[in-house]
Amino acid sequence: MKLGNKLKRFRFDRDDMSQDALAKEIGVTRQTIHSIERAKFVPSALLALKIARFFGRPVEDIFFIVDE
Repeated sequence: MKLGNKLKRFRFDRDDMSQDALAKEIGVTRQTIHSIERAKFVPSALLALKIARFFGRPVEDIFFIVDE
């Protein structure tokens, strides 16, 4: 199993928000956002919750389990 996400879609739905702008809003680097979107980095529970809170959505709307 691995963690998938719809983070890029949520950014674009938010007026084409850049990775850098989102990173600044939640207190991480642009590279962290890039790595999460590419599924190269699994965010901590705290970071996933911060991202979900920023978008005003449940964590499960953004992050999901991918069965391999």
